[in-house]
Amino acid sequence: MRSLLLKAAARGELLEMIYLDCKGNISQRRIKVLLVKEESFQAHCYIRKQQRTFKISNILSVGPVRSIRRGA
Repeated sequence: MRSLLLKAAARGELLEMIYLDCKGNISQRRIKVLLVKEESFQAHCYIRKQQRTFKISNILSVGPVRSIRRGA
């Protein structure tokens, strides 16, 4: 998980993340990783439109943003 965050930060890639906050709420977010620490990371959250700090242990799922293709 941490290595994926480090690669995304180095490449400037957008990620989609499903995250469990400290109150037990689950949210899906689109983020750009800015800085990775040992147990947390800082990212720009496009839903909240601001920089946020997330705990790596609270990530339920994370991966590159997938483009949706429709039609033939």
